Amino acid sequence: MPPKRTQSSQKPVNKEGRISLAIKAIQNHEVSSVREAAVLFDIPETTLRRRRAGQPYRADIRANNHKLTQNEEDSLVKWILSMDQRGAAPRPSIVREMANILLAERGSTPSSTVGINWSTNFVKRREELRTRFSKRYDYQRAQNEDPKSLRIWFKTVQCVIDENGIQPEDIYNFDETGFAMGLIATAKVITRAEYYSRRALLQPGNRKWVIAIESISASGFTLPPCIIFKGKVYIESWFDNLPDNWRFEVSQNGWTTDEIGVR
Repeated sequence: MPPKRTQSSQKPVNKEGRISLAIKAIQNHEVSSVREAAVLFDIPETTLRRRRAGQPYRADIRANNHKLTQNEEDSLVKWILSMDQRGAAPRPSIVREMANILLAERGSTPSSTVGINWSTNFVKRREELRTRFSKRYDYQRAQNEDPKSLRIWFKTVQCVIDENGIQPEDIYNFDETGFAMGLIATAKVITRAEYYSRRALLQPGNRKWVIAIESISASGFTLPPCIIFKGKVYIESWFDNLPDNWRFEVSQNGWTTDEIGVR
């Protein structure tokens, strides 16, 4: 026959509620003594006395093995969120270094340090944080995304369109962009909890630089892209799996030229 277990051992939360009621009953003079309250609410008398003396509930106590204090962890979280808001979310190794700096500031000898997996555990216990993989973004492009500058530019463009009666099908955006084939360049960073985690992608070994020329009209019509490789000749069989209307060019340095643009 299995041992009989009391309700207090089965439901710690229920027990905590009865302790609170017992303390309130004592404070309101509804019971004459701590012993009477312990019997009435079915809780250990020693537990009730300790809780009345100010000992907190164990589940509410911070774990003893945490290297940083609560205040230090809160400060570190604020720093992470601040860096993330400025577009520079820190990597786990940087967060670990910051934690060691906080420990070093205590001035203890020898100075304590956190473990290699500390950042991972830190993120798990902080609801404000999550880890995800970053996406490479050009710094100059980010500088050109100032809302004030963009509004002025679009206002100027709209004035030119209105003055000359330009139709959407006569407005084209023509640009070129370069990229390294196979270069993914993602890194795990610590950021806000509401961001989702991206899956890691395998990193191919190809690092050749390629230029792509693209053009699209305001009406939605697009020209087939032109892909420029570095070299003297290319073999058509390399591109059997790509659309037939794509154009492929080669140049000495892999960049576009006036002649390629005209073609």
